[in-house]
Amino acid sequence: MAAPLGEMLTIRDFDRPDHRAEASAMAVMNAAFDPLYGEAWTASQLAGFMSLPGVTLSLAQLDQATLGFALMRFVSDEAELLLIAVDPRWCNRGIGDALLKNCIIKARKSKVIVLHIEVRENNRAVNFYQRAGFEHVHSRPSYYKGSDGTYYDALSFKLSL
Repeated sequence: MAAPLGEMLTIRDFDRPDHRAEASAMAVMNAAFDPLYGEAWTASQLAGFMSLPGVTLSLAQLDQATLGFALMRFVSDEAELLLIAVDPRWCNRGIGDALLKNCIIKARKSKVIVLHIEVRENNRAVNFYQRAGFEHVHSRPSYYKGSDGTYYDALSFKLSL
């Protein structure tokens, strides 16, 4: 495993539309999300969400390169981690941990009491969330459909802050 980068990263937060930040997130998303599952958002979907109140895009950057991103939505005293991804060339270097830690810190500062996330059942990120303290709260059977026609359960997790 390569050396962790967590402390060398800069996390930049955007709480309003920013075309450059969104383009950087899209580049990571297109590299990180397997087309089999159809989970990557389009640029217009991301732009639409960025125009909503309570949405924050965080970019993990090393120098000027964006290595990962997280997208959160805050509503009242709850928040949802909508997307988090790391460029596959930079996985297992602490970038996902740094992004998740940043999300949790922002949530606590915003007086959030519960952070939610939903993930496909066979997504390797399930272990990542469980290691971070997220608890499985329920499943939605056959919620996701892969491009090959296979259905996957959606797993909902929460982290009490």
